[in-house]
Amino acid sequence: MSLSKNDIVVFVGPNNSGKSAALRGIRDKFTDSSKDNPIIQALEISREGSGEDLTKWLETTTLKKRNENNSLFIYQAFGKEIYAHDASYAWSDPQHQLSQLSPFFCHLLTADERLQAANPAPNISLTKEAPQHPIHYLLRDDELELRLSRQFRRAFGSDLVLHRNAGNIIPLHIGERPQPKQGEDRVSVGYVSELEKLPPIETQGDGMRSFAGVLLYASVGRHTILLIDEPEAFLHPPQARQLGRMLVSDKPIDRQLFIATHSGDLLRGVLDADNMNVRIVRIRRSRDTNHIKELSHAQVEQLWNDPFLRYSNILDGIFHERVVICESDSDSRFYAAVLDSLCDDQKHDRRRPDLMFTNCGGKARLPLAIRSLRELDVPVIAVADFDVLNDRHPLQEIAEAVGIEWSSISTDWNIVKTAIDSKRPELNSKEVSAEILEILGAITEATFPSSAKQKIQAILRRSSPWSQAKTVGKAFTPSGQATQACERLFVTLQQRGIFLVPTGELESFARSVGGHGPSWVNEVLKKNLKSDPELQAAREFVLSFVAD
Repeated sequence: MSLSKNDIVVFVGPNNSGKSAALRGIRDKFTDSSKDNPIIQALEISREGSGEDLTKWLETTTLKKRNENNSLFIYQAFGKEIYAHDASYAWSDPQHQLSQLSPFFCHLLTADERLQAANPAPNISLTKEAPQHPIHYLLRDDELELRLSRQFRRAFGSDLVLHRNAGNIIPLHIGERPQPKQGEDRVSVGYVSELEKLPPIETQGDGMRSFAGVLLYASVGRHTILLIDEPEAFLHPPQARQLGRMLVSDKPIDRQLFIATHSGDLLRGVLDADNMNVRIVRIRRSRDTNHIKELSHAQVEQLWNDPFLRYSNILDGIFHERVVICESDSDSRFYAAVLDSLCDDQKHDRRRPDLMFTNCGGKARLPLAIRSLRELDVPVIAVADFDVLNDRHPLQEIAEAVGIEWSSISTDWNIVKTAIDSKRPELNSKEVSAEILEILGAITEATFPSSAKQKIQAILRRSSPWSQAKTVGKAFTPSGQATQACERLFVTLQQRGIFLVPTGELESFARSVGGHGPSWVNEVLKKNLKSDPELQAAREFVLSFVAD
């Protein structure tokens, strides 16, 4: 994987997949290439500039002083130091990593460090001392302070204000930025008094402090490589999204940014910035092996421009080991609840699989959802009602989305389709018309009643053999060749992650409960999902598609 000096790499994936380890691996191998890391096997560093250029850079970005014991020059910055001769040696040997010089170029921003970053910094002489803290850069640059303050206001509705006249420290305050009155400036007593009425940020919650700390480190300093582990920690979803957008939009030129995140909101913010240098790397762990999948900018752009992905929660599947996609929200709610009941069973030490249950709004959208997640290297399970076998489309698209060649199942599908089509429906056209007319004739209300609508829908279902098949499932398939073909179809589809409801549809798992969709689910969830005998088939079905 080759990176430009302005690339933004976002590591995503399930818990314990290796995202944080990847950041530590970059930091460690920057210093010593021999250090082991399960994700980063090797790291090649590109250097630009001569030894003289390095010296000039260090003298303008660090504090240069003599060691009290041996009078040798030392460069100090951000709590790190290196002797001048060690810096020159580390830079001059391109065959080795940067050793002690690496902290001046590469920094891993920890959660504790960003919480502490917004605390008051010691004051410095602007003309004689190099910055030793991110706040020192704000002291030097009014526009930078205002830009960070605008970002902070977008997230929290308050300004972030630097106190330039607080003595030996430089604190940050939050609130409405005071305006100097006539004849005042920012060091006037009147202005300072108004500013000090605002609360200092170190007295605020972790969310504000962490956000400000990430802002400071990401927007200032001279590190050419910045690594941030879960910058969304302590933040609410809107603030995480704002932070993701800011990290990309306000990144200094010639800085590589590496982010490990478990937040769909932060990732959406990163993608909102529409930066061609954004690259997504998904890491997933299978037993003792880490699998890496990189998405190029073109792939990222294609996925993000799809309204289905952009405005649904499907993208959150990137942070889970597997995703179960159902036709409707009712389906996903029910199956998730059944799985919870199975995992809560004290008789079994069953780990709850890291599954995300979601829906795509109908059979027709299943192929798009499957393909999108597979592009992100997310294992997918698709659950559909039995009547998906009624039409070649979208069944063919669903099968091909998981890598099944249509020709390999088309014969069996044709056998099942023809056999069910040939079965006589419960009602013929004349009977359907008569029953519907009877319902319509009994209506007296000005507004068409929902009860009449439901009755008519029930009649229409009885007019098609596939409507009956949907309520019965595999058992509705004629015996003999058709049943054998149906069994083969089920097996082939299941091997690739497509599971058809064997009893027909969701509601067939508890026929004693009336209603359909949300109303049915709401009633069924009142039952004992763990032990109710009527739900045994549902439990077995869920176990069949969550098994490793």
